[in-house]
Amino acid sequence: MRIYTHQDCIEHAVPPGHPERPERLIHLLRHLEDIGLTADYPLNTATEINDEMVNNAHQTGYLAQLAAGQPSQGIQALDADTWMGPNSLNAARCAAGAVWQGVTDVLSGNEQRVFCAVRPPGHHAELGTAMGFCLLNSVAIGAINALQLPGVDRVAILDFDVHHGNGTVDLCRGIPEILVCSSFQHPYYPGRLHDVLRPNIVNTPLPAGTAGDDFRRAIARNWWPAIERHAPDLFFLSAGFDGHRDDPLAQLLLDESDFSWITGEIVDRANAYAQGRIVSALEGGYDLEATSRSVATHLEALGK
Repeated sequence: MRIYTHQDCIEHAVPPGHPERPERLIHLLRHLEDIGLTADYPLNTATEINDEMVNNAHQTGYLAQLAAGQPSQGIQALDADTWMGPNSLNAARCAAGAVWQGVTDVLSGNEQRVFCAVRPPGHHAELGTAMGFCLLNSVAIGAINALQLPGVDRVAILDFDVHHGNGTVDLCRGIPEILVCSSFQHPYYPGRLHDVLRPNIVNTPLPAGTAGDDFRRAIARNWWPAIERHAPDLFFLSAGFDGHRDDPLAQLLLDESDFSWITGEIVDRANAYAQGRIVSALEGGYDLEATSRSVATHLEALGK
């Protein structure tokens, strides 16, 4: 397994007190080093995604819109939650580039699994709209472009962030070759596109207070039959850990064992349908300790 990250992802600036802060990545990478995981899975430097790949997924002109909103110094708000500093677009390009490097790694046979330790997250970014801390929809960009590669006819995006992956649904709902499964607290942010009815969209709403057993039953009921029907050639994970009981932004009651369980179940299905090929990217997770422990558990399960 390979881990991708980039210094620009740390330097993506947000206001003081913002939950999607650089310390998320700093603390995570330090934790992975402290427990020895980076000795087994060394860190690799991500490269930026190119314009053509972004334009294959987002609306033409969206990149220019983001570039126009990026300040040369200081920080600039795109909405109440989403900010840009001088390194932000580079960070988003590196996050998407990490996912694409993961795609090329697993399809070449060099790796079976890749994890992208990146920020900003991506799954709220819609066709032409940045929102929810997200600028570019890294996972959707990777999935849409992967369909152009030999041997990739169908892919799955599995999103277990506590917030609904509205952006991923927006980019992928018209592409039947992409199965999108998203579990999320409901009703809750972002409150849009969670009711899209398409054969390739599987929404799994969970009430506040949902704990591990009910989470596992809902995933097993909704996701596994959809994956069996779709038989993906490649799996993408929007790996959000803000469903953890210690996370400050939501009210699900998951813990590390639940993230280990869902990862292990996905690995089993990737082995069955996709030669084990999984590209996972960090989305949410805002308690530094809980997120770091949860990612470590996720990586341990991915590495099996």
